[in-house]
Amino acid sequence: MTMETTMQQRRDAVHSGRTMRYRPLNLGRWLIWGLTALAMLVAPLIFSGGFAITLMSQMGIMIIFALSYNMLLGQTGMLSFGHAVYSGMGAFISVHVLNMVGAGSAWLPVSLLPLVGGIAGAFFGIIFGYVTTKKSGTTFAMITLGIGEMVFASSLMFPEFFGGEGGISTNRVVGEPFLGITFGPGRQVYYLIAVWCLLSMAAMFAWTQTPLGRIANAVRDNPERVEFIGYNTQRVRFLVLILSAFFAGISGALACINFEIVSAENVSAVRSGGVLLAAFIGGAGFFFGPIIGAIVFILFAVALSDLTKAWLLYLGLFFVATVMFVPGGLASLLMMQLPLIARRKFGAMVPAYLKSGAAGIVLLAAVILTVELVYKVQVDAANGTAMTMFGIAFDAATLTPWLVAAALWAVGLFAWRITTRQARVVWDRVQAEMNGGAA
Repeated sequence: MTMETTMQQRRDAVHSGRTMRYRPLNLGRWLIWGLTALAMLVAPLIFSGGFAITLMSQMGIMIIFALSYNMLLGQTGMLSFGHAVYSGMGAFISVHVLNMVGAGSAWLPVSLLPLVGGIAGAFFGIIFGYVTTKKSGTTFAMITLGIGEMVFASSLMFPEFFGGEGGISTNRVVGEPFLGITFGPGRQVYYLIAVWCLLSMAAMFAWTQTPLGRIANAVRDNPERVEFIGYNTQRVRFLVLILSAFFAGISGALACINFEIVSAENVSAVRSGGVLLAAFIGGAGFFFGPIIGAIVFILFAVALSDLTKAWLLYLGLFFVATVMFVPGGLASLLMMQLPLIARRKFGAMVPAYLKSGAAGIVLLAAVILTVELVYKVQVDAANGTAMTMFGIAFDAATLTPWLVAAALWAVGLFAWRITTRQARVVWDRVQAEMNGGAA
């Protein structure tokens, strides 16, 4: 092709009203998604234990659920207290379909069951969303709370569909195996969840780049101006809720496959509150924030609950600390480091971070020891006051562990105050150097 031909094509494009734009490949984005897929692929090969597989499967389910919730909260500014309705109803429809497949009255590959859950979630999103999105703000939140309680009460009133208090059990191993895949082993279920998790993450991220995703951000930030330029904010909220319910339904169907039982707990306020905590802890203002929050929440709810019965107290304390000291969520802490890394100033902060981290570990030890002592004496004293922590056996009824806890509190608080003050001084100096360099 000659230069004259190329120039003529460009002139023709301009005259026809078209423009030719060069969009460079976003290598960083492809690298992040590639590493995410690689991590999901090799994770069960590194952590091959049954408990680890179960833990990672629940993380994948919670990631989809938390991201779907953040489509409402973080992207559109809609605080919902009943998001479990859509994941739960998706799970109930999925468990009935799976039982029909097992009985031979329907045909559907188990790998496509999450699509059934997503469609079911979107269907109930249309029904309930038409009512809830008529209002916004606090009114919307209260309506979602009422609908959530209504559905939960219905799950106990209509046992023919919901299975009553015992729920509905199922069997995920149905049909003929495909290439040896029966979804019986936990690792096969994990990979199914991982594939759907990756697809859902990519789809929800792609949605944030669409005109609907952008106008949803505008509805969140300034709904009056959105109305002024001609958009119907109620319709935007309605469409976003339907899409959010679709992905929530996918997570519900995956939970149905993973646990092989669906009960009233799937539509309870506890589950709605859990996804709310996950989104806030991770950071609702960032796309990857709920991913971090989902992982942290599952670590508390599954891993920590296996170690202590007071895990809910730890989760509550962690949530309160996050809201008070890191209101932007854990993701905001990571984002604050990116300018330092880009300007090669992160190394200057590392010593301060290490000192603050050491003080934080002492404080954490004080919190853990105090909570476990109080729990043992006040709640579990009937089983004796002898206990073991960090490999050390002692009696909670004696004075020594309480003195140790008090010493840890004193040392931890003093060290935390000193180290955080030093970290602030170093941070201000680094920011001044960066601003001076930019000027």
